[in-house]
Amino acid sequence: MLLKLTLPIASLLFSTCLFAQPVSLVASSFSTFVDNEGEPARLNAIVAEAFSLMKKDVDLAVMRQAFLGSELRARRADGEFAYLDLGDRDSEYYYSKAYLPLHLYVASKKPIAENIKLLPHLNDKRVAIENRFANTPTFRRLKEIKWSRNPSSYDAFKQIADDRAPLLLSSRLLIDELNRLVQHDNEEILFLSPVPLLKTGVHLSLHKDTNNAQALITGFEDAIDSMQYAGRFNVLLGLSWLTKDVNGDGVADFIGSKTTTSQASLTLAAHPLDKHSPSAQSLYVIDGVEYPSLDKANRALPENVPSRASFLDAEVYKRILQRW
Repeated sequence: MLLKLTLPIASLLFSTCLFAQPVSLVASSFSTFVDNEGEPARLNAIVAEAFSLMKKDVDLAVMRQAFLGSELRARRADGEFAYLDLGDRDSEYYYSKAYLPLHLYVASKKPIAENIKLLPHLNDKRVAIENRFANTPTFRRLKEIKWSRNPSSYDAFKQIADDRAPLLLSSRLLIDELNRLVQHDNEEILFLSPVPLLKTGVHLSLHKDTNNAQALITGFEDAIDSMQYAGRFNVLLGLSWLTKDVNGDGVADFIGSKTTTSQASLTLAAHPLDKHSPSAQSLYVIDGVEYPSLDKANRALPENVPSRASFLDAEVYKRILQRW
């Protein structure tokens, strides 16, 4: 009788141990977004907090892009925590909704970028770009553009600083960080294309063999929704305003936080979290509290918040700034 009781208990303990195994996720280094050496790592922070809300352990590993694929193919990792959707999805994986949209803009030291509104406008032009973008199906088909490929954001920025490439294609969020650095050094900031030339997003991917993969994706998306509504994305991304349709009416609402958003913060600079656009019907959500108008939201916001430095390290970028 004792044996009959012990076997189910042992089986239950074994299955509990399996469920308690941390989810193993990998990503390659991406300036200000992904890092494991003490630099700002906004995506690391977002994913770690989301899994904390899910009450699920997670291991986040950062490695070179060249090793990322083999790590996933060998199933030494369950998936990626900073997957960029640029036309190379794998049918063996589940993908979350984009938890952070990334809009790719063209930038230049001269006003030329302000006239570029479509990818074909880049034909026959030399454009600095990171390999993480260039080595994807989306960009490999754009053969008319003279891509100047670079292994890192730093190298792409160096191309434009040295005038070896007149144009740069990168995430608006990352270009804004470079402009913060340049402006602090009393230099002229980069000009931007009036619209993004390509829209992508950062996703969580999980191999379909991962224990409870679909449930983990759903739980992750729910945690992200909660964090965005509560203003946590504003804090972790260092942004004043974000936009997202929070009530399902098809209109984007403004999301802010008392930590990052002041009464003087411009809503025009809001970074979108979904495809919807704001209108006169937009709500204003401050740290999870809804206000029907900007005037009422401003009453809950501080007059000023401390201006933050760029997430890019000024010491690391010293040579680029000297050549600006």
